[in-house]
Amino acid sequence: MAVALVAIIVGAVATISLTDPGASAAVASATPTRPATPPPLSATQQMLVDSGDTTTCAVSFDAADLDVPPMLQHEGQLYAGLPIPSREGAVFAGWYASPAGAQSLSIADRVNGSELVDCDERERTLYGAWTTPEANAAEDAQVPILMYHQFTSKPEGESGWLRLNFAYIGDFEQQMAYIADQGFYLPTWDELSAFIDGRLFLPNHSVIVTDDDADATWYQLAVPVVDAHHVLTTSFMITVDRRELHPSPYVIVRSHTEDMHRAGANGQGRMVNESADVIAADLEASAAYIGAKEVIAYPFGHYNDTAKAGVAAAGFELARTIDYGYVHIGTDKLALPVIRMNYGMSVGDLARQIG
Repeated sequence: MAVALVAIIVGAVATISLTDPGASAAVASATPTRPATPPPLSATQQMLVDSGDTTTCAVSFDAADLDVPPMLQHEGQLYAGLPIPSREGAVFAGWYASPAGAQSLSIADRVNGSELVDCDERERTLYGAWTTPEANAAEDAQVPILMYHQFTSKPEGESGWLRLNFAYIGDFEQQMAYIADQGFYLPTWDELSAFIDGRLFLPNHSVIVTDDDADATWYQLAVPVVDAHHVLTTSFMITVDRRELHPSPYVIVRSHTEDMHRAGANGQGRMVNESADVIAADLEASAAYIGAKEVIAYPFGHYNDTAKAGVAAAGFELARTIDYGYVHIGTDKLALPVIRMNYGMSVGDLARQIG
């Protein structure tokens, strides 16, 4: 009798469970739900995760007949080490912000190490362009390298034998505004080297701005102007005398030697009085502090074959003189000419020199 009663009770409970919607919901809610599997990360997303740095940006490259891997850049810093690919029978014409810019070789759309990295959601694609060797030769680009020294806030200039070295800061401001407003292309040194080799197209509307000595007036007066107009400038620093590497995001520091900016035994600079080994050792010391080789400026503009051998032995590819002229395809990389900017030169004078 007891067994039958238990069976009746169990059956009743089972009937209630099967017919009660609330009870069914309770059972269903107690069943665990397996979370959805997230989609796999793309190659660039994985790069960003692996970097562990929230300032990084993954830059991808899109160019015909090329497979260029993406690379990490840092937002708010100048683009660094953008690839300059080579292809048989063609000349690379740069990276661009859009396919349309790449097709038209638009200077305004061209992206290089003269501008700060700016990405959308930490990713960006740059588009490559090519031209022909014939079109590159027809462009016949003549690239001016401007050379400044010291600066003055006196419109009447400074006195003394170095008077011409001191550019009036009002003139400098107008000159940098002209370069920015006229949309000049600002090549990097690796681009200039590839251009000299005939591997990279540069437009005739190009200019490189440099300052020698990293004088106090450069930091106090000129750097704020460079910063305001976003003009890439190279400061050639005598590293035994100064230790200020990052005055502006738009200023890169390169070597004016460690301690060769002094006269040698014959009154000429040390660069033409020392052996190639001594010169190379000095430049190695300078590069170790700066953290880059790439290009030097000869102190006083003095150089000879021994000086060039020392520069090459230290691993520098380019050297800038004070000889007047323009850089073109085939220029001697260890004897780059310049346009010297003296006191009294106006923005009109600059325009006549660079176009």
